[in-house]
Amino acid sequence: QVQLVESGGGLVQPGGSLRLSCAASGFTLDYNSIGWFRQAPGKEREGVSCIGSRNLNTAYAHSVKGRFTISRDNAKNTVYLQMNSLKPEDTAVYFCATSSDYYCTLDRLFSYDTWGQGTQVTVSS
Repeated sequence: QVQLVESGGGLVQPGGSLRLSCAASGFTLDYNSIGWFRQAPGKEREGVSCIGSRNLNTAYAHSVKGRFTISRDNAKNTVYLQMNSLKPEDTAVYFCATSSDYYCTLDRLFSYDTWGQGTQVTVSS
């Protein structure tokens, strides 16, 4: 059974850091593009970052570029999202998802066909 499980969310003060994990089971992550998305209350789901199959490419939303870093650990079949310099506007439920595209993109949400259950990130003092 193909499954993605996110973890690592929590409450952090502005300027703090968190590392989200997206662990896969039932398939090999390295062969797929993986995206991180987030959804705040009352807002549409938006792309945050993605990494292509075999690390062919990475992409970041303008709002997180320079603060977030996506990476992949094939031995653990896990993709990470390191989030630094967090801001209150980063507060959202964060989801990871997988796509069979070789190169990842944040614009084609419909290409991501398996999603995790999400992990809450709250940035507040």
